[in-house]
Amino acid sequence: MSKPSPQRSRNRPVLKLMVVALLGVTNASNFAQTLPPAEPDKATDSDPSTIERLRPQGTPLKYELPPIDPKQVPPPTPLMPRESISVPDRWRIMDSLGFKFPWYDPYNHNVYKGDKPFEPFAKWGHDWFLSLSAISDTLIETRRLPTPPGAQSSLRPGANDQFGRPQQTVLVETLIFSVGVLKGNTTFKPPDYEFRLVPAIQVNQALIGEVRGLRVDPREGKKRTDSHLGIQEAFADVHLRNVSDRFDFDSVRVGIQPFISDFRGFLFQDVPVGIRVFGIRDNNHLQYNLAYFRRLEKDTNSGLNDVSQMPRRDHLFVANVYKQDFPVVGHTTQATIIHNINRESGRDYYDTNGFLVRPAVIGDVRPHNYRVTYLGLNGDGHFGVWNLTSSFYAALGTDDRNPIAQQKQTIRAGFAAAELSRDFSWLRVRVNALVASGDKNPFDGKATGFDAILENPQFAGADTSFFIRQAVPLIGGGGVALSGRNGILPSLRSSKDQGQSNFVNPGLALLGVGADADLTPEVRVLGNISKLNFMNTSVLGVLRNQAPPSKDLGVDVSVGIQYRPFMSQNIVLNASAAALLPGKGLKQLYEEDKRGPQYSILMNLLLTY
Repeated sequence: MSKPSPQRSRNRPVLKLMVVALLGVTNASNFAQTLPPAEPDKATDSDPSTIERLRPQGTPLKYELPPIDPKQVPPPTPLMPRESISVPDRWRIMDSLGFKFPWYDPYNHNVYKGDKPFEPFAKWGHDWFLSLSAISDTLIETRRLPTPPGAQSSLRPGANDQFGRPQQTVLVETLIFSVGVLKGNTTFKPPDYEFRLVPAIQVNQALIGEVRGLRVDPREGKKRTDSHLGIQEAFADVHLRNVSDRFDFDSVRVGIQPFISDFRGFLFQDVPVGIRVFGIRDNNHLQYNLAYFRRLEKDTNSGLNDVSQMPRRDHLFVANVYKQDFPVVGHTTQATIIHNINRESGRDYYDTNGFLVRPAVIGDVRPHNYRVTYLGLNGDGHFGVWNLTSSFYAALGTDDRNPIAQQKQTIRAGFAAAELSRDFSWLRVRVNALVASGDKNPFDGKATGFDAILENPQFAGADTSFFIRQAVPLIGGGGVALSGRNGILPSLRSSKDQGQSNFVNPGLALLGVGADADLTPEVRVLGNISKLNFMNTSVLGVLRNQAPPSKDLGVDVSVGIQYRPFMSQNIVLNASAAALLPGKGLKQLYEEDKRGPQYSILMNLLLTY
């Protein structure tokens, strides 16, 4: 067989393509013959069959641009390169869109609230902010307290009872101003620098039923009007470094600054002067504080800092760490160590009313020093639907010479408190329990009554509670109180603000229930009932030179209402009433079976800008 010629082999693919093309044309002709006749270009009334096949035709849609405000950035021009108008910074985007708000509006963008950079600081950079705020705190309070009569008074020469007329009335107006200067973008990280100054001025007036209760000189009468200007904060905060891409950081703060030792203020809450290094780790799951503080003297009648006097010789060394989501998600655990060194035995200290507060008018009235270390474990958060706040402290140290025991004391005291609550829509129901150890024998060389450094407990009703809010006098013509104002521990101190800690005290046990009801977004009602007992009353018997009274202190009942007309904290009106229904121990101490229950009624108006 002869082989095909090369020319014929090369033409075979071309012939195949031509055959396939002819077959395709033929099939396309056959398919075209099966279609209906083509429709005319335009339908007419004479051809009604074509009208049904036409789609409805209307006016073409046109998009009309809205009127362009000349104050705003114009839209991009078609077929032209993109045009942009720069704005000074991202904080003024709202301004470029025409949103303007008055300077006195605290709700919307406001340069004086730190929402936008402050132009006068622009020479230092475009990320400096100014934050201003002001608070007006007005208080009207009437109460019934055991009030000792003035020993040197001739106003009531026939008065020889241990307690006199109990009625008291207090009017207080406090103005607090805050000026803060910050640098840096604080959306995801702390400021690079922060400077803050918070002055406060208070005017107060007190009226009681007996002389010498307000001033040591009975000629001053039963009414006292006083005022004071204090510096509550004055610090500089410097951002040292970032230690991760998630802005974990280290910072240092120097000056007069607020500090709270735990979630509810059981041990120490104050605005001392000092230095604090703080920061976060592990994406904000871990926070820490390392600090040294020195307490400032307080004004006697206002409780504000008195920077005209030298700081107290009361030193605190603080170290604590917070761990979020431990042991479960939603709960934060804190471990803390605070070492308190008090060296105020050098001289006697009298308050502005002329009363001796250091040392306390108790026991042999001799000055003393003490050193105590507090070991604490605190928690706050929720376990499922249950909210839990807890606090545990151990106090270990030495008192060189306790004035009640009149000898050196080894301090071994303990404290525990917990609040368990649950929310039901608009209602929160809670149970409170607290135990502070008491001293069973003042003369055995062991001080086992727990005392704090400067407490301000937010617990068991706090400001609405009678026992927590009021300072109940005990001995020394009122020079020593059973418990301090805004304090829960019966520590037998001359003053919670200006006195020294005392670990020879009766201790306390509290068990109570309470509820917060948000009736509307503007109205909240609060109620609390707490049963109070001393842990041991031996020291009370020694001070009163009588048999130890009963441990039954009584029942604290309080109710309050809070009204926020704008559903914010800018205007808040609080009103409350509280009474301490006396138990057997209180009747033995104050003859309450003859005088009736102690009570307080107050109204408080807070205005905030």
